[in-house]
Amino acid sequence: MHKPMNQSMTKVLFFTKYSRLGASSRLRFYQFKELMENENIMPTYKPLFDDDYIKRFNEGKRRFVFKYYLRRFVNLFTIFRYDFIVIEKELFPYLPPFFEYLISYKNYIVDIDDAIFHNYDLNSNIFIRFFLKSKMDIVFKYSHTTIAGNSYLADRASINGTNKVKILPTVINLKNYHHIKKQSKNDGLVIGWIGSPSTLKYLKSISKVLESLVEKYNVKIYIVGATENIGFTKNIFYFEWEESKEVEIISKFDIGVMPLTDTPWARGKCAYKLIQYMGCCIPSVASPVGMNKFVVKNNENGFHAVTDIDWFNFLELLICDKELRVSLGNNSLDFVKNNFTTDVVYRKFINYITDI
Repeated sequence: MHKPMNQSMTKVLFFTKYSRLGASSRLRFYQFKELMENENIMPTYKPLFDDDYIKRFNEGKRRFVFKYYLRRFVNLFTIFRYDFIVIEKELFPYLPPFFEYLISYKNYIVDIDDAIFHNYDLNSNIFIRFFLKSKMDIVFKYSHTTIAGNSYLADRASINGTNKVKILPTVINLKNYHHIKKQSKNDGLVIGWIGSPSTLKYLKSISKVLESLVEKYNVKIYIVGATENIGFTKNIFYFEWEESKEVEIISKFDIGVMPLTDTPWARGKCAYKLIQYMGCCIPSVASPVGMNKFVVKNNENGFHAVTDIDWFNFLELLICDKELRVSLGNNSLDFVKNNFTTDVVYRKFINYITDI
């Protein structure tokens, strides 16, 4: 796939949902930018929503989408300039797939890293369910290839007539992680979670467990990316998410957690939190939902927890056994190195988006 510099540049247009500030867009597309440019592939990113929209969304402020939709509509007239077109999820959320149909002659690729189709077929609004329940199925069908973050997403695309379905997990660039060293510290053990305001509800589901552990062992709880009260305040520390600092903060965790409720939406998640913890050599406790159960191997790199008793017992075990934390943490890092890094998946990524 390496191209001599005298060959013409391959131009790829990415219709991302967000700017680099949005996690899904950053991890599925932007982080491959330098690697692509090194191969004479020129990526162009045209996000639907910009940094200001994301910040207002996270702050719970009102957003107006008309200007963003208008800008994307205008950008559709530029697709003839590019060799390949990649769409993150959909072109226009909550509109019919008319525009995907119009550009299907370009053999676009669609990428999904969560169960976006459940925004429609399981929506509480009866009109959205009626008119848009099959929207993403049609988007998959019009695409040349659907790239899915896990098997749950791939199965949905496969049964609805898409031409090709490929699985590509969400990964980390290990160069940003490998230099992180766990420092011995005397200021207390840390249980950590990273996410967003919209996913904090999952952490709240184990708040009583965390509170009990705080009371019994005086552990600290680090929450990155959200600030809402989870039910208690003792020993809780909140950190604003910043791309340049996230690895530094995660590396301060001794144990990472990823609770989920077993719902159709949660089954579509790609376990990225766990991959980040593991990249920092940290053992994890996670709900065995969706991809979590494949990323966390019981008693190898972490533990599966279903009930509150499970959560308490496994977290207590890791709190009390430093050697176990170190062993599972080392196994976690090895697992990520072999399965969930940009170096591992980049070649597949390029082949999938240019195999037309």
